[in-house]
Amino acid sequence: MLTLAPLKYGSVNVTGAARARGRDDSIDLQRPCKRRNTALESDKAINMKNLSAILFAAAMGTGLLSGMANAAQEEQTDVLLIGGGVMSATLGTYLHELEPDWSMTMVERLDGVAEESSNGWNNAGTGHSALMELNYTPQNSDGSISIEKAVEINEAFQISRQFWAHQVNLGVLTNPKTFINTVPHMSFVWGDQNVNFLRARYAALQKSSLFRGMLYSEDHEQIKQWAPLVMEGRDPNQKVAATRTEIGTDVNYGEITRQLVSSLKKNDKFTLQLSTEVRGFKRNDDKSWTVTVADLKNNEQERTIKAKFVFIGAGGAALKLLQETGIPEADNYGGFPVGGQFLVSENPDVVNRHLAKVYGQASVGAPPMSVPHIDTRMLDGKRVVLFGPFATFSTKFLKNGSLWDLLSATTTSNVMPMMNVGMDNFDLVKYLISQVMLSDDDRFDALKEYYPQAKKEDWRLWQAGQRVQIIKRDEEKGGVLRLGTEVVSDKDGTVAALLGASPGASTAAPIMLHLMEKVFKDKVATPEWQAKLKTIIPSYGTKLNGNVEATERELENTSRVLGLKYQAPKAVSPAPKPEGKMPDQEVNAVSDIAL
Repeated sequence: MLTLAPLKYGSVNVTGAARARGRDDSIDLQRPCKRRNTALESDKAINMKNLSAILFAAAMGTGLLSGMANAAQEEQTDVLLIGGGVMSATLGTYLHELEPDWSMTMVERLDGVAEESSNGWNNAGTGHSALMELNYTPQNSDGSISIEKAVEINEAFQISRQFWAHQVNLGVLTNPKTFINTVPHMSFVWGDQNVNFLRARYAALQKSSLFRGMLYSEDHEQIKQWAPLVMEGRDPNQKVAATRTEIGTDVNYGEITRQLVSSLKKNDKFTLQLSTEVRGFKRNDDKSWTVTVADLKNNEQERTIKAKFVFIGAGGAALKLLQETGIPEADNYGGFPVGGQFLVSENPDVVNRHLAKVYGQASVGAPPMSVPHIDTRMLDGKRVVLFGPFATFSTKFLKNGSLWDLLSATTTSNVMPMMNVGMDNFDLVKYLISQVMLSDDDRFDALKEYYPQAKKEDWRLWQAGQRVQIIKRDEEKGGVLRLGTEVVSDKDGTVAALLGASPGASTAAPIMLHLMEKVFKDKVATPEWQAKLKTIIPSYGTKLNGNVEATERELENTSRVLGLKYQAPKAVSPAPKPEGKMPDQEVNAVSDIAL
């Protein structure tokens, strides 16, 4: 910054070249007039020079100050977490333990964390472990039952249990009863074909050590003991079948998120910025990212955050944000939004007599995502019963999103894959249309198939969250509808996004573990990280399936820490064999919208 000496009343002191030449150019205002006129002319010239210098300095100073202001507005962070849901909270918790010196910033466009997909009221709250979800054991074209996906999901949920138990031991998560409770998981079907399917499924799952302890019954009285509301008032001649696993869980992922973030906020390396919306991405030469965000509570004032690594965990909005990064990997994906509704009962006479999660079978011709279930839930310290889901359609990618979401995320690179998926999954299209046309009476009739003696006055309709089913470009089919979640990152591992809906929150811990293995592979390979990861996840690097001793050890340990019921399974009698040959059919795998 330039410093200008004040002008003296009686003379003007001139510096620069004149002084350098040894001349005294001071001007005496008392000298004769001619001299004074010359001096005044010179004085004017000098004053103009000084005025120019002042103006130049002011301009430079303003620019400098502006630059300094902009620099001050640009925050610096090692890790930027976009979205205040369970995925971002889980990744932040991992990284805080693995690299405590890394700075982290979490931005969330809503006024609080866990207000979208992670919120307990916006999902089914199931600890998904394939104990009852029939869509994870699809029937092959030859009639056999595939259990590979079920084993994968169960293994993943064991990692989640270990992660949560570790956080409880550290005091990061407190009072497990506030976020996880034992609720038996049941599959329930009726009709000859469905009963045959459940028999075959049960027999297939017995080949895995992860499903030991599962019970099977076709006896009305036995099933009535397990789930009274499901059997009371049912035709005694109707052929039914059920499986039951006592170690099932109900999980409040919103509460887990809030507790994880609350713990992170205690660390001075972590910053939470609510009511903050991401507006743009810029890739820097050093492979970092400059992310423009707007303060929605302050006239949408924009600022920038410079981050070495960016995670986009924004639920359905992750696809749009990934596209805005401009990385070529984003071109492979499109998305189709599907919403969900539940019927909710808080009547104690209903709630206290249904203490299980009961999943059914999709109706003939309907996609697996239509699977209804009647569930015990613990929400905000109160037990309720939910039935659904019923599908809804909106062009929003989030419950609190924009009606322009679908259109704005449709690009020249994904429009054809999306059209191909629409043509290849006509059952899904028909199902969604039929669901949108449902009346209140239609929804109540669906409930009575699972709860024959249900009363309308005990139930209200609740709009749950939005999910975006992922459509991926495929060389053969043009585009395919993807089951599950997918981590998409750039080749340098500087930005990553989580796309997809199922099984979602219940497998947040293994999904974020996979993400770190992908984008921080050099770090993961170090002895330091390996040791810490095995502390967080005792079974890390091994498979529990096929190892009875290890499976029981982990289930017993996590159950003790999390306050869950657990008894080592005893030998059970085999279920009846399917009658006749299973029909040849293959069902397209589509994830459950409740997830």
